[in-house]
Amino acid sequence: MTEYVTSADGTRIAYQAAGEGPVVVIVDGAMCHRGFGPSAGIAGQLADGHRVFSYDRRGRGESGAGGAGVVEREIEDLAAVVAAAGGSATVLGLSSGGALALRAAGAGIGVERVAVYEPPFSTSDEQRARFADYRAGVTQDVAAGDRGAAIARFMTFVGTPEPMLDGLRNSPVWPLFESVAPTLVNDAEVLDGAVGAAVPTEMLAALTVPVLVLDGGLSPDLLRDAARATATAAAGSAYRTLEGQTHEVAPEVLAPVLAEFVAKG
Repeated sequence: MTEYVTSADGTRIAYQAAGEGPVVVIVDGAMCHRGFGPSAGIAGQLADGHRVFSYDRRGRGESGAGGAGVVEREIEDLAAVVAAAGGSATVLGLSSGGALALRAAGAGIGVERVAVYEPPFSTSDEQRARFADYRAGVTQDVAAGDRGAAIARFMTFVGTPEPMLDGLRNSPVWPLFESVAPTLVNDAEVLDGAVGAAVPTEMLAALTVPVLVLDGGLSPDLLRDAARATATAAAGSAYRTLEGQTHEVAPEVLAPVLAEFVAKG
C-alpha cells in the first residue's frame, strides 16, 4: 500500500513498506522507481525477516517533482523516508542510487550502514570527460523540454545499440521513460557530473558507518573498477563480487548478501 511522507521542501514522497525486522531502505538508480525497476523484486526477497521501505525518488512514480538544489533535496527526501521508518535504517543504493546512498550516509540522517551495488563513478580521465559531456548535454535536453532526446542521450551513454534504441522509441515503454526524463539531471548531479562523476574519495574516507560495496562478476570492467575504487576509498568498507551477475542484479542473489550485512549489526 502506498503511503506518503512530506520532505523538507514540501514535496510529497511516495513509499511503501513490507515485512518485519531490521529496517532496510532501497534507493533506486536512474529512471527507476517502485513501478519500474529492481526495487520491488529486491523488497520481496528481503521482506521475510526485514522491514523494507522502497520509495519513488522525486520526479518519479507517485512522488512530487520538487524544485532546485537537487542533491540536498534528494538527501532530505531519503531522510524523510528514514524518519518514517523509525529514524534509522540500513540503506541499499543501486547504481546511481548508490551515490545518493553514500552521500546520505555522511549526512547524519540515521543511516546505520550502507550497501551499494555498482555506483557508476568514473575512474579515468577519459571517463570523467565523457561523463561531463553527457551531463551538460542531458541538462540542455531537459531544459529545452526535449525528453526524448534526454532519454536517447542516456541510452547511448550507457551503451544501448542504435537498433535497440530505435525499437524502444517505438515501444510502449518509451512514454514511461520520457515521464522520468528530467530526473536524469538529478542522477548526474548526485554523481557530481560537473567534475565527471569522479570517485568522491574525501567524502568516502570521512564515513563513519559500515559500507558494503558490491559488483557483478559479469559486469563491464568500468563498473567493476568503480566499485573497487569506491571500496578502497570508503573507510571501514567491505568489497564483494556476486559471481554470474551483471548490472541488472538478480534480487534472489543480492538479497541474501544484504541480509548477511544487516545481521552483522
